[in-house]
Amino acid sequence: MFLYLLLPHIVLSNSTVLQQPGNSSDIFPPVSNMTVDWVGYGYAALIASGGAIGYVKAGSVPSLAAGLLFGGLAGFGAYQISNDPKNIWVSLATSGALTGVMGKRFYGSRKFMPAGLMAGASLLMVGKLSLALLQKPQES
Repeated sequence: MFLYLLLPHIVLSNSTVLQQPGNSSDIFPPVSNMTVDWVGYGYAALIASGGAIGYVKAGSVPSLAAGLLFGGLAGFGAYQISNDPKNIWVSLATSGALTGVMGKRFYGSRKFMPAGLMAGASLLMVGKLSLALLQKPQES
């Protein structure tokens, strides 16, 4: 049944299956050609899973809350970048804030896990987003 619903989307768009009125293509819109920000989604998953691991290992509710909050913001930022590559501001603010907070924690503790890892990943994300900002000039 599931394959039957997806079959019209697997067939090429110039076939008669997609051009018939009343088929399942009316329910499922055609897939767009947007670029997916896989790095951003991976970064969001790293943050959220880090908060969950902090909760499981140490029972830290603030770690879980911060991980889910910042992971959700990073995921939303990756979604925005996937829809419009110029819309980097949520991702940049999230990764910039985490770079500062986790960098300060790493500087104070000198422990790579978890503060050093999160600060390093966040710094790399800020660099990636800064390069994307510099390569695509904003229209005014």
